Amino acid sequence: MAAKYLTPEQDAQLRRWERWNRNYFIFAFFALIVVLVFSSQLGISSGDEWGSLGVLLAILIVPIIVLQLRLKCPACGAKIGWQAKLLAPDQCRACGTFLQSKKSSS
Repeated sequence: MAAKYLTPEQDAQLRRWERWNRNYFIFAFFALIVVLVFSSQLGISSGDEWGSLGVLLAILIVPIIVLQLRLKCPACGAKIGWQAKLLAPDQCRACGTFLQSKKSSS
């Protein structure tokens, strides 16, 4: 059986998700560092209470979860977000399609 690959359009769609995911992850990482290091100076942390710091942390983390939940295999539509880390997985577990176009694989 021949290996299945994405069309160039499907590949572009997947690379767009990877770009958004990577860029947001970098933003959230640096924002998290700033928030945690400077939380007391910014007045958003008051000792043992999470308060507004907890809300801010949730606002930074929730989009990462949403991005993972939205990722679907362009070939079959199966959810593959939890297979992914920062980039899409190499192959869909559901349909076996390699998650790159034939052109980009050579």
